[in-house]
Amino acid sequence: QVQLVESGGGLVQAGGSLRLSCAASGRTFSTYAMGWFRQAPGKEREFVAGISWRGGSTSYADSGKGRFTISRDTAKNTVYLQMNNLKPEDTAVYYCAAAQTRKFSLVPMMDDEYGYWGQGTQVTVSS
Repeated sequence: QVQLVESGGGLVQAGGSLRLSCAASGRTFSTYAMGWFRQAPGKEREFVAGISWRGGSTSYADSGKGRFTISRDTAKNTVYLQMNNLKPEDTAVYYCAAAQTRKFSLVPMMDDEYGYWGQGTQVTVSS
């Protein structure tokens, strides 16, 4: 079992930065791929970024490439999403998720591949 708690959301002006954190409980955190998803009002939940077990592989949605960076600190059982140059269209509830994968290099990108979810944190970007 893995429990996830996100933090770091808030209100920021366009062009600003935020760093989201996701603290995980459970001794097997290091064997889970981790992902960030977001859901804006009236829209479906979408993949933002993901990172493999050991952090050697990452994947990003086109919307965040060059602006977002996902990382993980296994010693702290925490995964981060650094978001720079934020845009109003980044406004959404951001969710952290954990997925068990057979290979340490895999980065799932579909939400149904993730078995554990946090409660979400709101990110609002004003223009």
